[in-house]
Amino acid sequence: MMELGGRLLRRLTTHINIIITKIFTEDINNRPQPSQIPDQKKPPPPPPPLPLTPSIPPTMSSHHHRRRFLFPTTQSPVLPNPSPYFSSNLLSSPLPTNSFFQNFVLKNGDQPEYIHPYLIKYTSSSLSLSYPSRYATPSFIYQTFTADLTISSPSNSSPNHLISSFHDLSVTLDLPPALRFFLVRGSPFVTFATLAGPVDISIASVHAFLSVTSNSTFTKYVFQLNSNQTFLLYSSSPLQLTQSNVSLLTAPGFDGVIRIAVLPQPSFEPVLDRFSSCYPVSGDASLARPFCVEYNWVKKGWGDLLMLAHPLHLRLLDENCATVLNDFKFRSIDGDLVGVVGDSWVLKADPVPLTWHSTKGLSEDSQEEIIAALRKDVDALSSTPVSTTSSYFFGKAIARAARFALIAEEVGFPDVIPSVQQFLKNSITPWLDGNFNGNGFLYDPKWGGIVTKQGSVDSGADFGFGIFNDHHYHLGYFLYAMAVLSKIDPAWGRRFMPQAYSMVADFMTVSRKPESTYTRLRCFDLWKLHSWAGGLTEFADGRNQESTSEAVNAYYSAALLGLSYGDAHLMSVGSTLTAFEIQAAQMWWHVREGEGLYEDDFSRENRLMGVLWANKRDSGLWFAPAEWKECRLGIQVLPLLPITEVLFQDVGFVKELVKWTLPALSREGVGEGWKGFVYAMEGMYDKETALVKTRALNGFDDGNSLSNMLWWLYSRGDYKEGVVGWLRSCWYRQYCH
Repeated sequence: MMELGGRLLRRLTTHINIIITKIFTEDINNRPQPSQIPDQKKPPPPPPPLPLTPSIPPTMSSHHHRRRFLFPTTQSPVLPNPSPYFSSNLLSSPLPTNSFFQNFVLKNGDQPEYIHPYLIKYTSSSLSLSYPSRYATPSFIYQTFTADLTISSPSNSSPNHLISSFHDLSVTLDLPPALRFFLVRGSPFVTFATLAGPVDISIASVHAFLSVTSNSTFTKYVFQLNSNQTFLLYSSSPLQLTQSNVSLLTAPGFDGVIRIAVLPQPSFEPVLDRFSSCYPVSGDASLARPFCVEYNWVKKGWGDLLMLAHPLHLRLLDENCATVLNDFKFRSIDGDLVGVVGDSWVLKADPVPLTWHSTKGLSEDSQEEIIAALRKDVDALSSTPVSTTSSYFFGKAIARAARFALIAEEVGFPDVIPSVQQFLKNSITPWLDGNFNGNGFLYDPKWGGIVTKQGSVDSGADFGFGIFNDHHYHLGYFLYAMAVLSKIDPAWGRRFMPQAYSMVADFMTVSRKPESTYTRLRCFDLWKLHSWAGGLTEFADGRNQESTSEAVNAYYSAALLGLSYGDAHLMSVGSTLTAFEIQAAQMWWHVREGEGLYEDDFSRENRLMGVLWANKRDSGLWFAPAEWKECRLGIQVLPLLPITEVLFQDVGFVKELVKWTLPALSREGVGEGWKGFVYAMEGMYDKETALVKTRALNGFDDGNSLSNMLWWLYSRGDYKEGVVGWLRSCWYRQYCH
């Protein structure tokens, strides 16, 4: 069938892509590129995604630095004071607000954090570690903290612990003036060192020590507890431990390094012995190439470095750079952690297509219905302007409108684009020039980030945006609309480029430079390979994230903004984070029965996660109970975009998901908007049924529309069982494989 979308427009876009490709790749060792000239005798397919450069520079280009922009500065009274817990040398730089150690710097700093495979908790000048038990019900999976071992020194005189350094994969926590803990994610050992000469050491437990045995040099101990746990202790010099009582061990005058590890199985002891002498003190991740993350640890001691990899690591790990110990396993909330030996790892994600339009195009018979819906939806923009002052709902509204321009391009109906362009200009510009009535963006230097006017005085306003909750969600919607507007109105895009890059930088700064305006990757966790949305709120179960699809939208929208501006760096970073976010969502949020990642009781009852926490899995949502399955589906799908096809590329899983969700639609009071997302998923394998159901809807989600639903359903193509296979056509896949 003939493809729509304007033949001339498609051909022009394709030829522009060819030119850009040549510019981006001319220095890649003159590698031959596949033919990129469409057959002039046939209507060309939708333009393929643009290739990315083979390397990612550490910062934006110098051009963008010259145009650095800050929204007006404010001193927010609702933000906590970071100074009690961060070393003074760290306070002059932006600070993390969604990190894996966030609880350590909030309120009393005494809620636990999950530093795989241990829960770590500070209490009263001591640090406790727990190798947590895991419990599962049909509604929850959770781990419980028990102070298996508590480490302290009588010399610890400071009332607070102190974060002396932090990195992507580690945090260094001091108990001044005596002890320093190198908390490195994925280390089977908890490692600490003395800070200033010999100090006395205490190791306590809520359990009883049944036996404490040492080697002849007093540099290795085996602790057997009445909890049926065994721990190993290694020291860099002799440690004279004595048992003061049934639950307390003490040692005088120790100076050096101590490592402690749980022993999950007796057969693991020789492995832990072998690797006990090499310890990491920090770890960083590098986005050096598109769709790749490289881990590097700073280590001390001697020998090879043993770390633990979670299931997604193992799926993406390039085993040429490290050795996997398949039988060496620790349990965790995220699945088994498996031993990996190597000083650095390389993780490779499948490339994702970066495209404005559908990947398969639209059939000619869809044109009339989509254009009719477009006329009505665009006409309504002038009669129903955005009335909300919420940064989240306003962002959804303008991103919804931006979809109309792209759909119009794809069906070859440019008549409505000027109206969409004017609506977007009128709606977005006041947020960027400070003239929006009732809200706006500000910059808070205390932690280093954008806040809203409402959020700067009310921690609950804008869903906690003022305390750095959901930043990627809100800003992602704005960036999508701004990317589209910059595409159709380049003059506007150039005018507001500084504001656009400031909004990107708030949650996507890659630089580690201390003079940066924003913290490094505010939301994205380079060890878990997905985002967190919790902000500066203390939670007993650590950080959390509900909507993976809105996280995907954030990085995808930033990449599209790069596409609008011809910024290959931004395209590359945005696409890379999009790819990893998708992989993580498919791993941990998309629940498959019998897969083994989650207990049978949980996986039998759930096809989607509600809220994923660092230390818990919850079937419920922030805004709805677990029984409202249509809400769970919708919040993991919205907004409906070309990238949604990548997120839900496993059509077999989608069929199971819809089968699981459909009965919930018979409940009284189900919103029409939520039904729409269920029908969108159903359309991936049964387009005609989904079209009938969609036409009968009386309304749509405030970020969705009839035009967008019809575009989605008509662009599904012919259903084939299995996984969507467009990745074979990605021009730049050679850069990572």
